[in-house]
Amino acid sequence: MTLLPGVRSRTVDTDRIRMHVLESGPDDGIPVVLVHGNLSTGRFFEHLMPHVPDRYRVLAPDMRSFGRSEPAPLDATRGLADWADDLDALLRALGVDAPPHLTGWSTAGAAITRFALDRPVASLTLLDPVSPFGYGAVRRDGTPVFDDHAGSGAGGTNPEVVSRLASGDSSDESPFSIRSVMRSSYWSPSFTLPADREDVLVDEVLLSVIGDGGYPGDRAASPNWPGFGPGTSGILNALSPKYCRWDAIVGLGPKPPILWTHGTADLVVADGSMLEFGTLGAAGVVPGWPGAEVFPPQPMVTQIRDVLERYAAAGGLVRIEMFDGSGHGPHVDAAEHWLTVFLDFLAGAVDQP
Repeated sequence: MTLLPGVRSRTVDTDRIRMHVLESGPDDGIPVVLVHGNLSTGRFFEHLMPHVPDRYRVLAPDMRSFGRSEPAPLDATRGLADWADDLDALLRALGVDAPPHLTGWSTAGAAITRFALDRPVASLTLLDPVSPFGYGAVRRDGTPVFDDHAGSGAGGTNPEVVSRLASGDSSDESPFSIRSVMRSSYWSPSFTLPADREDVLVDEVLLSVIGDGGYPGDRAASPNWPGFGPGTSGILNALSPKYCRWDAIVGLGPKPPILWTHGTADLVVADGSMLEFGTLGAAGVVPGWPGAEVFPPQPMVTQIRDVLERYAAAGGLVRIEMFDGSGHGPHVDAAEHWLTVFLDFLAGAVDQP
């Protein structure tokens, strides 16, 4: 694996699983941890690491079921607690004693907030995070559409995407290959990665564990529309509102400062995401939709804003930066701007009295 200048790679045995991690900066630097989301790895942050000042020790691990870390199954009934506990185990194995500055992209927004509910953190950066009420089949206030959380979990995955991941398809011949999915939903439609970097990131995603314990997870039937509910293992079930909530951060004390960055053209985490079944039903893509009174589209960005406003009203410091035209990954499609905002926030969090 050829890494960018100043970026190092190693595998660490923890008391939970063996984890692969990228590092930059000095071992005694202020700990900053960049946690990737679903169908990605630590290398999705690699391009930023050479540009972070040397006062910081930057860590970008591969989380359970992804990348080069041990392919351990994910217990979805714990939400993203397995990721939070794995992260804690990694930091302890590396001898990191200071409260870390945590960044969580997408799925990892739930992981770092879960970490913060159980352990001290210096700051939280939410990078296009999953809603504080999970993904799919939930009303604005966090109440489920159906008691069994039908319409959320691994059952909603496109089977051709899963099949092509399992076969290692790195082409762009189908809209369901990971290269095509990355171009259409990870970044702004107007953004193009350099070809060599795109190749690197496609290969990284193809390291994902495909199946019941990884992506997407096991499937469960439901008598409610659209006919499936969350299973008990794997990443997409862990994101179901049945298991995933992070609105409890409002009650944290003391409250770490929070930076929320979000692309205005994000198609994955959005008010009316076309990956969510309330939106798909309303658009007529999935037949039999019971209507907005029963199954409304999930207002994900509104839910994030609602919870962070409650956090601020309870005494927490919240900074919000919306990246105009960016997609689900402004740290990539607006990398220079995103890093400037992030480092400014980080400096303020480090230097606050």
